[in-house]
Amino acid sequence: MSLLDLSLEEIRGKLQKKELRVADLVDASFSRIASVDGKVGAFLTLNEEAAREEARQKDEKLASGGERGLLFGLPGGLKDNIVTEGLRTTCASKFLDNHIPIYDATVVSKLKQAESITVGKLNMDEFAMGGSNENSAYHVVRNPWNLQHVPGGSSGGSAAAVAAGEAYFALGSDTGGSIRQPAAYCGVVGMKPTYGLVSRFGLVAFASSLDQIGPVTKNVEDTAYVLQAIAGYDPHDSTSAKVDIPDYTGALTGNVKGLRIAVPKEYMGEGIDPGVKEAILQALKVLEGLGATWEEVSLPHTEYAVAAYYLLASSEASSNLARFDGVRYGVRAENPNNLLDLYFRSRSEGFGDEVKRRIMLGTYALSSGYYDAYYLKAQKARTLIKQDYDNVLKTYDVIIGPTAPTTAFAIGAQSGDPLTMYLNDICTIPVNLAGLPAISVPCGFSGGLPVGLQIIGKAFDEMSVLRVAHAYEQSTDHHKQRPPLLKEVQA
Repeated sequence: MSLLDLSLEEIRGKLQKKELRVADLVDASFSRIASVDGKVGAFLTLNEEAAREEARQKDEKLASGGERGLLFGLPGGLKDNIVTEGLRTTCASKFLDNHIPIYDATVVSKLKQAESITVGKLNMDEFAMGGSNENSAYHVVRNPWNLQHVPGGSSGGSAAAVAAGEAYFALGSDTGGSIRQPAAYCGVVGMKPTYGLVSRFGLVAFASSLDQIGPVTKNVEDTAYVLQAIAGYDPHDSTSAKVDIPDYTGALTGNVKGLRIAVPKEYMGEGIDPGVKEAILQALKVLEGLGATWEEVSLPHTEYAVAAYYLLASSEASSNLARFDGVRYGVRAENPNNLLDLYFRSRSEGFGDEVKRRIMLGTYALSSGYYDAYYLKAQKARTLIKQDYDNVLKTYDVIIGPTAPTTAFAIGAQSGDPLTMYLNDICTIPVNLAGLPAISVPCGFSGGLPVGLQIIGKAFDEMSVLRVAHAYEQSTDHHKQRPPLLKEVQA
């Protein structure tokens, strides 16, 4: 058993009693990376020298009895679209292959205040555009539960690293399900906080009205701790919300008696794998046994979510990625004939196919003559989708359904069919359009692969979401299951 399999409270206790050093935790992380990441491919850049030096300094602090931060000594990984001062940040794109940021994202600064240790930057779909992690410009990430299957995306590296025990926790970004879907595929916990709860300053923008940073962990308690560390108002982010930050660990009571759950029929109908549906129904039975009640409801505008999302997200991506022109930073085409040739060749050579596809779609949707027909209609559909959630959440405490309609699919199975790939996010996309908090927790297996249960709450009511997730988790042992890959390593 790896040290990283211990609970956060167990690690704290052992550090306090001097039974464990921070260096031991960092050693365990890099040892696991060395043994399995050649197969998994979760990391793009390691931070080994700096991490070991930080561990040494923290062990000195531990010996002197100094006050410790919330995540003291815990090895964490960061999705490679979160900028880190002095540590390469590529967004898994050849365009930023040589990019070394000169500042830290706000969440990175907050993790440093909490005294965690960054062990490296994690692989992803290029510029967070994709749902399988097959769109990385460097290499495919593989699912630790079955190396022939995808880990999900775009935060596939984050989910795979936690599932494979390479990092104690990770941060990802969620634009249309990019934390929750890979968490479901890899059998770990992934949370998308309410839009505005966690600063986006230093997150390389994909779709600014949708992007949100969140934690990926082994269990709900760890999610509460990491969220506690990174949440809060940031004047550097114009969309950051000035709200009080509660003690998220206080939500972990195990009590859901009297809880009212809504189950959208749109999330349990056509296109949902029978094995996934059965796992969700079994999860609802567990919650019923804990004193909760559930009823079927309708979110009638869900059918428009995928179309609206891809128009809006692609439009915002078209605007955000205009800054990547080969002039100020990133890779520059050699020997251009003129300025226009520099732009054309730098972007043609630097961006991958999926990024180009979305830039073209977004530019088209925003162009003269098509703005009203596409972008404006998509914004109106977004409003209707949000109203659906608002109406249901007036009566119910949370909304529950599957995180993804299927389990992880085989590598290459959908890479030639973008539309089918996009439909994998049908259960997660509407939550981003509405800006609500949601978490994915393991709820069983189908065909030997993990299934995720999605719990959606009211805006800034992360407490209820965490309370339900934790109560369910404590009544099952799905989160304790580990991939066969780890059994092979430990053998």
